[in-house]
Amino acid sequence: ILLPMSLEEYQVAQLYMIQKKSREESSGEGSGVEILANRPYTDGPGGNGQYTHKIYHVGSHIPSWFRALLPKAALQVEEESWNAYPYTRTRYTCPFVEKFSIEIETYYRPDAGQHTNIFNLSAAEKRQRILDTIDIVRDPISPGEYKPEEDPKLYHSAKTGRGPLGDDWLETAAGGPLMCAYKLCKVEFRYWGMQSKIEQFIHDVGLRKVMLRAHRQAWCWQDEWTDLTMEDIRQLEEETARMLAQKMAK
Repeated sequence: ILLPMSLEEYQVAQLYMIQKKSREESSGEGSGVEILANRPYTDGPGGNGQYTHKIYHVGSHIPSWFRALLPKAALQVEEESWNAYPYTRTRYTCPFVEKFSIEIETYYRPDAGQHTNIFNLSAAEKRQRILDTIDIVRDPISPGEYKPEEDPKLYHSAKTGRGPLGDDWLETAAGGPLMCAYKLCKVEFRYWGMQSKIEQFIHDVGLRKVMLRAHRQAWCWQDEWTDLTMEDIRQLEEETARMLAQKMAK
């Protein structure tokens, strides 16, 4: 995923977006985000970083008739994340579906995506790999998810003066900040007869579409996060955790 910003800017943008989306996803009956852990760790994935453990309750995001047929555990998704920026690792599981998991490793680098094997994959793993470059400006977004205020081709930042971005933004980015998020996405759905179709659907819809939209938002929300420091982000995390805990208690 290519972005016209620095690694330092993206670190703040990413954490700001997580807090904003956590609040948004807690709207609606049966929905919410429980933060079970948010603490520093040492000598873990990527070295030293911040560990978070969350449970997403997705009740209102599922049709009510379908929700009534499912046990409560099926309406939960667990997320464990190790953030040792510029390296992160996130794992998603569902208690009701024991043979299902999504794992995403990410390296953030100040380049235009020249690394060909940043994850040191074996020859066998490379044969299974599908390379996919996400461009926040040129890649199409579905009409149902399109918002003019989240379109990099239209957005102009009042605080930084950046934008709008043209189709040739990558060619004209020389001299300005540029970064690439290299993501290794592994999906496992070990149910006979459904495995390949479900895994492909998750890659195409659950991951690619979500990542494209999220990174368009990261760019177009920059006036909200550009003045924030890491201290501001930690305070925002504490406020979000308190708000979510109060909502879940209700």
